[in-house]
Amino acid sequence: MPRSAGLDALGILGRRSGAVLEDPLNAALYFFIPRGAAVDWDVDGTRVLGEDDHLVVPPDRRTQGPGPHWRICPAPDAWTTDPAALQAALQDAVSTRVGHSR
Repeated sequence: MPRSAGLDALGILGRRSGAVLEDPLNAALYFFIPRGAAVDWDVDGTRVLGEDDHLVVPPDRRTQGPGPHWRICPAPDAWTTDPAALQAALQDAVSTRVGHSR
């Protein structure tokens, strides 16, 4: 997802977020959701990566650029974000952003 929307969603999710990867080159944030949870995913401005997509995953210790780094480091039991919570946070973030642009 675009970095700006992802940061807004992350602010809404707070501690409910799992690991989040930031890619400054593409101005994108990547949230991890359980396998198969994106079957009905339909959030404007976001894209689900599939089995044929590639993502550079940095070492756990990399929390700054340059290059891809962890915005939220992965924890053994907290890699994923609840997809319903993420979808709601993104929709709230987008609606807030639209409301501010008027």
